[in-house]
Amino acid sequence: MTLGRLARLLVSAPPADRLARRLGQLLVGLVLYGASDALLVLGGLGLDPWDVLHQGLARRTGVPIGTWTIIVGAAVLLMWIPLRQRPGVGTACNVIVIGTVIDVVLAVVPAPQALPLRWASLLAGVALNGVATACYIGAGLGPGPRDGLMTGIARRGHSLRLVRTSIELSVLAAGWLLGGTVGIGTLLYAVSIVHLLLPRLTIRPATPRAAAPEGAAGVPGPASVVPGRRPTSASSPRCTASSR
Repeated sequence: MTLGRLARLLVSAPPADRLARRLGQLLVGLVLYGASDALLVLGGLGLDPWDVLHQGLARRTGVPIGTWTIIVGAAVLLMWIPLRQRPGVGTACNVIVIGTVIDVVLAVVPAPQALPLRWASLLAGVALNGVATACYIGAGLGPGPRDGLMTGIARRGHSLRLVRTSIELSVLAAGWLLGGTVGIGTLLYAVSIVHLLLPRLTIRPATPRAAAPEGAAGVPGPASVVPGRRPTSASSPRCTASSR
């Protein structure tokens, strides 16, 4: 088996349609995501569940939080193997870019001391996170490692909501026990605006497929549509969670 064929088996090929735009939007989204995470850390009023874990590990070991973001992301990606999940270009970029940006921002931006400035940092972080998540998910180049873990487990017959809640509560509890910050920011993050922004930032195919007759192969008729069921693919924003 050639190296190229092995790579195609292990990694999902990116869609050729509008690839340059997809890559640009992906990188912008990941850089903004890292910056938004750093703003939440600087605010000191609470982090999302995964960053609570990263911060707890950082405080225990002295290794920067962004570096732990990369380490944990890589470890979670290894969990995809038994789930037979295939990462995309965006998955690999997600692991590296977000943590790197977090460390860079925290190295150059001082933490605010006044409470109003801390609140401003928190609110700016939450808002920017919504934009960033919609950008990189909308690029359609693969989910983050944590997203893929949740959807991979859910595809084995489990409720996506239950899987996501169980994982995030476990991560949150572990991070809190390690010394990570849980607070109002944790709650605000959970109700962020990514749901509103994702439809506007999703890149659609340049040439839509011709509509097939209702009931044709792969095209559901009215009876096969389940009202209220949300998609469980990587394009579903809050199957992401930390949205990564």
